[in-house]
Amino acid sequence: MPLDLLAIAAHPDDVELTCGGTVLKMSQAGYRTGILDLTRGETGTRGTPETRLREASRAAKILGAKVRRNLSLPDARLSLREEYKIAVAEVIRELQPHTIILPYWEGRHPDHYTASNLGFEAAFIAGLKAYPMKGEPFRPFKILYATSDAAAVPTFAVDITKQYEGRRRAILAYKSQFLPPKNAPKSRVYLPLDELEGRMSHQARHYGRMIGVKYAEGFVMKEVMRVDDVVTLPVRSI
Repeated sequence: MPLDLLAIAAHPDDVELTCGGTVLKMSQAGYRTGILDLTRGETGTRGTPETRLREASRAAKILGAKVRRNLSLPDARLSLREEYKIAVAEVIRELQPHTIILPYWEGRHPDHYTASNLGFEAAFIAGLKAYPMKGEPFRPFKILYATSDAAAVPTFAVDITKQYEGRRRAILAYKSQFLPPKNAPKSRVYLPLDELEGRMSHQARHYGRMIGVKYAEGFVMKEVMRVDDVVTLPVRSI
C-alpha cells in the first residue's frame, strides 16, 4: 500500500531528532508512515553501522513507521551522483508517498543539505516516465523541509506535545550514540543523555512557543500555503 508520509534523512537518528514527533503523530492519526535513511552512519565515532541499524529498527517501531529502509550510501560522502538519485527515486516509486519530509537545505553537516537536494531531485525524476529506472512513474504531492537545528523561520509548526515522550524514547533508542561503551578511551567525546534531552527540549519548546503549545516541530514549504477560512486560523497574533 502507498505511504501517506515518508521522511528521508542522511543518517539513522536524523529523522527522530528533526521530525520524529510529527511522524509519530501522523502514525497515531492512522496514516501509513515510513522512513528512508540514506547512509548507515558508518564514519561516526560512536557505535557501529550494525548497531545503528538495530537501534533504527527499534526507533521505527516506537514511531509507528510501517516501513524503514536504508540505502547504505556512503556516509560523509553523499553527493548528487546519478546513481544515488536513482536509488532514492526507485524507493519513492515503490512506496508512493503522498508527502515527503526532507532535511532543510542548509546546515553544518554536508550530508544533511546534500540529502535535501538528493531527495528533491529524486522526487522529481521519479515522475518522469522515460527516465531509466525501475518502477512506474510517481511523484509526491507535497515536499516539506524539517527546520530543526537550522536557522530557518518555519512556515508552520506541528504540535507534538502529546508525542514528545514517544519522540524522546525513539531518540534514546540510539544508545550507542549517547552512551560511552565500556572501556572507551577517555579521549573520545560522548554527548551525555541529560545534555541531549536539554537540547531536544529547548528546540521543541522554541517552536512550541511560536504556536502557543508546549512542544512543536517546525517545517518550511517552498510554495504558498492555501487558506480558505481566515476566521478560524489558529495561533493568536496579539
